[in-house]
Amino acid sequence: QVQLVESGGGLVQAGDSLRLSCAGFGRPFSVRGWFRQAPGREREFLAFIYWGSPTTQYASSVKGRFTISKNNGNNTIYLQMNDLKPEETAVYYCAARADYKSDAFLRGEVDDWGQGTQVTVSS
Repeated sequence: QVQLVESGGGLVQAGDSLRLSCAGFGRPFSVRGWFRQAPGREREFLAFIYWGSPTTQYASSVKGRFTISKNNGNNTIYLQMNDLKPEETAVYYCAARADYKSDAFLRGEVDDWGQGTQVTVSS
């Protein structure tokens, strides 16, 4: 059974940093990454990383402030988020796709989602 387990969300103040983790269980994935969804808004792509190479891609809204990384040894990816803004309050989701079709991943066409972790940024 495939499972993506997120952790690391919480309440922070504007300008603070937070690191999210997502452990993967059950099978190998080729592309893994992060999305978020704020109340009343569509799910938004943030970043992805290829499992077999250092290739990464970021949304323009987070590039330079967020960093995605991985630990192949424990099958975990991370999202380091710096200089958080109140408008980034949302549920953050880990996602994975079995193949390397990154365009599909960008559209949210993934094979598995995590349960989501709440990030709240106060002003």
